[in-house]
This record gives sequence, structure tokens and C-alpha cells, in this order.
Amino acid sequence: MKKPLKNIFVSGAIAPEKIAKAVANHQSKTQIGAHQIFLGQVRADTVNGKKVTAIEYTAHEEMANTVCHEIREAFFAKHDLSCMHIYHSLGPVAVGEICFFVFVSSAHRPEVFKALPDLVDQLKERLPVFGKEIFEDQTHQWKVNK
Repeated sequence: MKKPLKNIFVSGAIAPEKIAKAVANHQSKTQIGAHQIFLGQVRADTVNGKKVTAIEYTAHEEMANTVCHEIREAFFAKHDLSCMHIYHSLGPVAVGEICFFVFVSSAHRPEVFKALPDLVDQLKERLPVFGKEIFEDQTHQWKVNK
């Protein structure tokens, strides 16, 4: 039986409480000895003299969830991971708020240390998620990932 695709998207910013709950939910999983977390936060960049106040995220949701599933499966095959959680915001997210949350777990720390940087890079590179920078004067432009 084929696994159903997980929906990685949340509306708006990812609340700190969601992150704390994800960590707390793993306390009963006593075979896990290491967690590694990446949090992407909206920066108050200045572009062409204008300050960014928010980023509005859109995505090809079905395609993004499919690609994310493929990446997840490849990482579980390559690394000895126990758990993996991936969340990305949709809609407006203000500067200082969290827009991207990736959480991996394993029995031992070397696996999470090896897996997380490559996982985050692949997700950023391959997921069809787009950000529109909103400036303080309410103008906007599509963001270029760096």
C-alpha cells in the first residue's frame, strides 16, 4: 500500500508552540538519542533601498508535497533516521517569524549532523515554493533564494 503524501504546508508563520510540541512529542520515543532542527526566519533585508517587512509564500502544493515525499524517502534510505518533519509557510509571514521548520531524529548524533544540511539544501533547491518580498511601502517583488 502506497503511503499517503504528507502536507508540509501551514498557513502563515510557524508558531514557536508548534516547534516546541514537535520536540515534546518525541520524549516517548526512547530509541532516539539525537535531534537536529533547522529554522528558517524571514529577514528584514534591504533591497534597492527598501526594507522588507514580510514575505508572502505561494507554492505548487501538490507538486511540492510529491517532491518532498521523494526527498524524504531518499533520505530515509541514505541515512539511519528515525523521524523527519518538514513544514513550510504559505501566505504572508512577517520579518522575525519562522517560515521553514525541518526536524530530523536518529539514535545517534552523527546521522542527524550529516543529514540535515543536505536535506535543507535539497528542499530549498527542489520544492516549487515561491516568496514575494513585501516592502515597507507596500510594493513587492519575487524573492531570489541565496
